[in-house]
Amino acid sequence: MNIGVIFPQTEFGSDPGAIRDYTQTAESLGFTHIVAYDHVLGANPDRPGGWKGPYTHQSAFEEPLVLFSYMAALTRKIGLVPGIIILPQRQTALVAKQAATLDVLSGGRLRLGVGLGWNQVEYIALNEDFHNRGRRIEEQVELLRQLWTQPLVTFIGEWHTVPDAGLNPLPVQRPIPIWFGGRAEPALRRMARLGDGWLVNDPPEKAGPELEKVDRYLAEAGRTRADFGVEGRIPYGKGDAAQWTALLQEWQSLGATHLSFNTMGVGLNTPAAHLGAIRKFAEAVGLA
Repeated sequence: MNIGVIFPQTEFGSDPGAIRDYTQTAESLGFTHIVAYDHVLGANPDRPGGWKGPYTHQSAFEEPLVLFSYMAALTRKIGLVPGIIILPQRQTALVAKQAATLDVLSGGRLRLGVGLGWNQVEYIALNEDFHNRGRRIEEQVELLRQLWTQPLVTFIGEWHTVPDAGLNPLPVQRPIPIWFGGRAEPALRRMARLGDGWLVNDPPEKAGPELEKVDRYLAEAGRTRADFGVEGRIPYGKGDAAQWTALLQEWQSLGATHLSFNTMGVGLNTPAAHLGAIRKFAEAVGLA
Protein backbone atom coordinates (compact mmCIF):
# COMPACT_ATOMS: atom_id res chain seq x y z
CA MET A 1 0.00 0.00 0.00
CA ASN A 2 1.12 3.55 -0.74
CA ILE A 3 1.22 5.64 2.44
CA GLY A 4 1.66 9.40 2.31
CA VAL A 5 1.30 12.46 4.50
CA ILE A 6 -0.98 15.49 4.36
CA PHE A 7 1.15 18.63 4.52
CA PRO A 8 -0.20 20.52 7.57
CA GLN A 9 -0.18 23.87 5.82
CA THR A 10 -2.72 25.66 8.03
CA GLU A 11 -0.55 25.02 11.11
CA PHE A 12 2.98 24.74 9.75
CA GLY A 13 3.92 28.27 8.78
CA SER A 14 5.63 29.38 5.59
CA ASP A 15 9.32 29.20 6.43
CA PRO A 16 11.03 27.71 3.34
CA GLY A 17 13.63 25.94 5.47
CA ALA A 18 11.00 24.25 7.62
CA ILE A 19 9.04 23.18 4.52
CA ARG A 20 12.27 21.78 3.06
CA ASP A 21 12.96 19.79 6.23
CA TYR A 22 9.42 18.42 6.33
CA THR A 23 9.50 17.39 2.66
CA GLN A 24 12.87 15.71 2.80
CA THR A 25 12.06 14.01 6.11
CA ALA A 26 8.82 12.60 4.69
CA GLU A 27 10.69 11.14 1.75
CA SER A 28 13.50 9.73 3.90
CA LEU A 29 10.98 8.06 6.23
CA GLY A 30 9.49 6.14 3.31
CA PHE A 31 6.25 8.03 2.72
CA THR A 32 5.23 7.63 -0.91
CA HIS A 33 3.50 10.96 -1.44
CA ILE A 34 2.56 14.35 0.00
CA VAL A 35 -0.98 15.75 -0.17
CA ALA A 36 -1.68 19.50 -0.05
CA TYR A 37 -5.03 21.30 0.01
CA ASP A 38 -6.16 24.13 -2.26
CA HIS A 39 -7.76 27.41 -1.28
CA VAL A 40 -6.93 30.53 -3.27
CA LEU A 41 -8.77 32.96 -1.00
CA GLY A 42 -10.22 32.89 2.49
CA ALA A 43 -13.37 34.79 3.40
CA ASN A 44 -13.66 37.32 6.21
CA PRO A 45 -16.10 35.90 8.83
CA ASP A 46 -17.24 39.48 9.53
CA ARG A 47 -18.21 40.07 5.90
CA PRO A 48 -21.83 41.07 5.08
CA GLY A 49 -23.92 37.95 5.39
CA GLY A 50 -21.42 36.30 7.71
CA TRP A 51 -19.35 33.19 7.07
CA LYS A 52 -19.70 29.59 8.26
CA GLY A 53 -16.90 27.81 6.38
CA PRO A 54 -14.17 25.84 8.17
CA TYR A 55 -11.47 28.20 6.86
CA THR A 56 -11.20 31.99 6.87
CA HIS A 57 -8.81 34.64 5.60
CA GLN A 58 -6.63 33.81 8.61
CA SER A 59 -6.09 30.20 7.45
CA ALA A 60 -2.81 29.76 5.59
CA PHE A 61 -2.73 27.84 2.29
CA GLU A 62 0.22 27.73 -0.06
CA GLU A 63 -0.89 27.36 -3.68
CA PRO A 64 -0.37 23.61 -4.19
CA LEU A 65 1.11 23.52 -7.69
CA VAL A 66 3.66 26.21 -6.77
CA LEU A 67 4.34 24.49 -3.43
CA PHE A 68 4.92 21.18 -5.18
CA SER A 69 7.33 22.77 -7.64
CA TYR A 70 9.44 23.75 -4.64
CA MET A 71 9.07 20.31 -3.06
CA ALA A 72 9.93 18.56 -6.32
CA ALA A 73 13.27 20.35 -6.47
CA LEU A 74 14.09 19.15 -2.95
CA THR A 75 13.29 15.47 -3.49
CA ARG A 76 13.79 12.59 -5.91
CA LYS A 77 10.86 10.20 -5.69
CA ILE A 78 8.04 11.27 -3.38
CA GLY A 79 4.69 11.75 -5.16
CA LEU A 80 2.91 15.10 -5.28
CA VAL A 81 -0.87 15.12 -4.80
CA PRO A 82 -3.09 18.21 -4.71
CA GLY A 83 -5.96 16.97 -2.62
CA ILE A 84 -7.85 18.62 -4.19
CA ILE A 85 -7.45 21.36 -6.81
CA ILE A 86 -10.80 23.17 -7.02
CA LEU A 87 -10.88 22.73 -10.76
CA PRO A 88 -14.00 24.65 -11.88
CA GLN A 89 -12.75 27.89 -10.34
CA ARG A 90 -9.60 27.70 -12.48
CA GLN A 91 -8.95 28.10 -16.20
CA THR A 92 -8.67 24.61 -17.67
CA ALA A 93 -5.90 25.23 -20.20
CA LEU A 94 -3.82 27.01 -17.57
CA VAL A 95 -4.23 24.11 -15.12
CA ALA A 96 -3.20 21.76 -17.92
CA LYS A 97 -0.05 23.83 -18.53
CA GLN A 98 0.86 24.14 -14.85
CA ALA A 99 0.29 20.44 -14.20
CA ALA A 100 2.26 19.39 -17.29
CA THR A 101 5.18 21.61 -16.28
CA LEU A 102 5.19 20.21 -12.73
CA ASP A 103 5.01 16.67 -14.06
CA VAL A 104 7.98 17.29 -16.34
CA LEU A 105 10.11 18.99 -13.69
CA SER A 106 9.31 16.31 -11.08
CA GLY A 107 9.97 13.40 -13.42
CA GLY A 108 6.36 12.24 -13.58
CA ARG A 109 5.42 12.43 -9.90
CA LEU A 110 2.13 14.35 -10.08
CA ARG A 111 -1.25 12.82 -9.27
CA LEU A 112 -3.88 15.51 -9.78
CA GLY A 113 -6.73 15.48 -7.29
CA VAL A 114 -9.71 17.55 -8.43
CA GLY A 115 -13.04 18.52 -6.97
CA LEU A 116 -15.79 21.12 -6.90
CA GLY A 117 -15.10 22.96 -3.66
CA TRP A 118 -17.67 24.62 -1.42
CA ASN A 119 -16.46 28.21 -1.06
CA GLN A 120 -18.68 30.42 -3.19
CA VAL A 121 -16.62 33.49 -2.27
CA GLU A 122 -13.61 32.03 -4.08
CA TYR A 123 -15.66 31.42 -7.21
CA ILE A 124 -16.93 34.99 -7.20
CA ALA A 125 -13.42 36.40 -6.74
CA LEU A 126 -12.03 34.20 -9.53
CA ASN A 127 -14.89 35.17 -11.86
CA GLU A 128 -16.29 31.65 -12.27
CA ASP A 129 -19.82 30.30 -11.87
CA PHE A 130 -20.33 28.40 -8.62
CA HIS A 131 -23.69 26.94 -9.66
CA ASN A 132 -22.71 24.95 -12.77
CA ARG A 133 -19.40 23.68 -11.44
CA GLY A 134 -20.48 20.03 -11.43
CA ARG A 135 -21.30 20.03 -15.13
CA ARG A 136 -18.25 22.06 -16.09
CA ILE A 137 -15.76 19.78 -14.32
CA GLU A 138 -16.67 16.89 -16.62
CA GLU A 139 -15.79 18.91 -19.70
CA GLN A 140 -12.64 20.15 -17.96
CA VAL A 141 -11.42 16.60 -17.32
CA GLU A 142 -12.03 15.65 -20.94
CA LEU A 143 -10.07 18.67 -22.15
CA LEU A 144 -7.22 18.15 -19.69
CA ARG A 145 -6.63 14.64 -20.96
CA GLN A 146 -6.64 15.77 -24.57
CA LEU A 147 -4.18 18.57 -23.85
CA TRP A 148 -1.86 16.18 -21.99
CA THR A 149 -1.79 13.53 -24.72
CA GLN A 150 -2.02 15.36 -28.06
CA PRO A 151 0.44 17.89 -29.48
CA LEU A 152 -2.44 19.80 -31.08
CA VAL A 153 -6.03 19.94 -29.88
CA THR A 154 -9.16 21.22 -31.56
CA PHE A 155 -11.93 21.28 -28.98
CA ILE A 156 -15.36 22.88 -29.06
CA GLY A 157 -17.41 22.26 -25.94
CA GLU A 158 -20.13 24.02 -24.02
CA TRP A 159 -17.64 26.04 -21.97
CA HIS A 160 -14.29 25.60 -23.74
CA THR A 161 -12.89 26.25 -27.18
CA VAL A 162 -9.34 25.33 -28.22
CA PRO A 163 -8.68 26.36 -31.85
CA ASP A 164 -5.97 23.90 -32.98
CA ALA A 165 -3.39 24.54 -30.23
CA GLY A 166 -1.38 22.46 -27.79
CA LEU A 167 0.96 22.29 -24.83
CA ASN A 168 4.71 22.09 -25.17
CA PRO A 169 6.24 20.31 -23.36
CA LEU A 170 3.72 17.56 -22.83
CA PRO A 171 3.82 15.85 -19.42
CA VAL A 172 5.84 12.73 -18.65
CA GLN A 173 2.62 10.89 -17.78
CA ARG A 174 0.21 10.86 -20.68
CA PRO A 175 -2.25 11.49 -19.26
CA ILE A 176 -1.53 12.61 -15.71
CA PRO A 177 -3.75 10.59 -13.32
CA ILE A 178 -6.87 12.45 -12.21
CA TRP A 179 -8.37 11.51 -8.86
CA PHE A 180 -11.62 12.97 -7.55
CA GLY A 181 -12.66 14.19 -4.14
CA GLY A 182 -16.25 14.45 -2.91
CA ARG A 183 -18.85 12.06 -1.59
CA ALA A 184 -22.24 13.30 -2.79
CA GLU A 185 -24.12 10.91 -5.06
CA PRO A 186 -23.37 12.86 -8.28
CA ALA A 187 -19.69 13.02 -7.29
CA LEU A 188 -19.52 9.24 -6.80
CA ARG A 189 -21.12 8.63 -10.19
CA ARG A 190 -18.83 11.15 -11.85
CA MET A 191 -15.62 9.71 -10.42
CA ALA A 192 -16.64 6.18 -11.38
CA ARG A 193 -17.08 7.30 -14.99
CA LEU A 194 -14.18 9.70 -15.31
CA GLY A 195 -11.69 9.26 -12.49
CA ASP A 196 -8.55 7.26 -11.93
CA GLY A 197 -9.30 7.13 -8.21
CA TRP A 198 -11.04 8.59 -5.19
CA LEU A 199 -9.52 10.73 -2.42
CA VAL A 200 -11.79 9.76 0.49
CA ASN A 201 -12.50 12.23 3.29
CA ASP A 202 -14.58 9.89 5.45
CA PRO A 203 -13.52 7.29 8.05
CA PRO A 204 -13.66 3.62 7.02
CA GLU A 205 -17.05 2.95 8.60
CA LYS A 206 -18.64 5.62 6.41
CA ALA A 207 -16.50 4.94 3.37
CA GLY A 208 -17.50 1.27 3.21
CA PRO A 209 -21.11 1.87 2.07
CA GLU A 210 -19.93 4.64 -0.25
CA LEU A 211 -17.42 2.27 -1.85
CA GLU A 212 -20.22 -0.21 -2.48
CA LYS A 213 -21.95 2.51 -4.49
CA VAL A 214 -18.72 3.32 -6.32
CA ASP A 215 -18.36 -0.34 -7.25
CA ARG A 216 -21.87 -0.33 -8.73
CA TYR A 217 -21.19 2.85 -10.66
CA LEU A 218 -17.87 1.49 -11.92
CA ALA A 219 -19.68 -1.61 -13.19
CA GLU A 220 -22.24 0.59 -14.94
CA ALA A 221 -19.35 2.34 -16.67
CA GLY A 222 -17.77 -0.98 -17.68
CA ARG A 223 -14.97 -0.63 -15.14
CA THR A 224 -13.71 -2.31 -11.97
CA ARG A 225 -11.49 -1.42 -9.02
CA ALA A 226 -8.61 -2.94 -10.97
CA ASP A 227 -8.21 0.40 -12.75
CA PHE A 228 -9.49 2.66 -9.98
CA GLY A 229 -7.58 3.65 -6.84
CA VAL A 230 -8.88 4.52 -3.38
CA GLU A 231 -7.03 6.73 -0.90
CA GLY A 232 -8.20 6.84 2.70
CA ARG A 233 -6.97 8.95 5.60
CA ILE A 234 -5.58 8.14 9.00
CA PRO A 235 -5.88 11.02 11.49
CA TYR A 236 -3.26 11.59 14.16
CA GLY A 237 -6.02 11.45 16.77
CA LYS A 238 -4.50 10.97 20.23
CA GLY A 239 -1.22 9.68 18.86
CA ASP A 240 -2.20 6.06 19.53
CA ALA A 241 -0.06 3.74 17.39
CA ALA A 242 -2.43 0.83 17.94
CA GLN A 243 -5.31 2.90 16.61
CA TRP A 244 -3.29 3.84 13.53
CA THR A 245 -2.54 0.19 12.82
CA ALA A 246 -6.19 -0.77 13.28
CA LEU A 247 -7.29 1.95 10.84
CA LEU A 248 -4.69 0.85 8.32
CA GLN A 249 -6.06 -2.69 8.50
CA GLU A 250 -9.63 -1.42 8.08
CA TRP A 251 -8.65 0.49 4.96
CA GLN A 252 -6.84 -2.55 3.61
CA SER A 253 -9.99 -4.63 4.10
CA LEU A 254 -11.90 -2.06 2.03
CA GLY A 255 -9.42 -2.40 -0.80
CA ALA A 256 -7.70 0.96 -0.39
CA THR A 257 -4.63 1.36 -2.56
CA HIS A 258 -3.33 4.51 -0.84
CA LEU A 259 -3.50 6.16 2.58
CA SER A 260 -2.49 9.57 3.86
CA PHE A 261 -1.62 10.46 7.45
CA ASN A 262 -3.09 13.73 8.74
CA THR A 263 -1.50 15.57 11.67
CA MET A 264 -3.68 18.70 11.52
CA GLY A 265 -6.33 19.73 13.99
CA VAL A 266 -4.91 18.14 17.15
CA GLY A 267 -2.80 20.96 18.57
CA LEU A 268 0.53 20.22 16.88
CA ASN A 269 1.17 23.86 16.13
CA THR A 270 4.90 23.88 15.38
CA PRO A 271 6.89 22.34 12.53
CA ALA A 272 8.88 20.29 15.05
CA ALA A 273 5.69 18.78 16.48
CA HIS A 274 4.43 17.76 13.04
CA LEU A 275 7.81 16.27 12.14
CA GLY A 276 7.80 14.29 15.37
CA ALA A 277 4.31 13.00 14.60
CA ILE A 278 5.17 11.70 11.14
CA ARG A 279 8.32 10.05 12.49
CA LYS A 280 6.27 8.29 15.17
CA PHE A 281 3.72 7.13 12.61
CA ALA A 282 6.39 5.85 10.20
CA GLU A 283 7.94 3.79 12.97
CA ALA A 284 4.57 2.50 14.20
CA VAL A 285 3.45 1.18 10.79
CA GLY A 286 6.87 -0.04 9.69
CA LEU A 287 7.66 2.26 6.77
CA ALA A 288 11.08 1.71 5.22
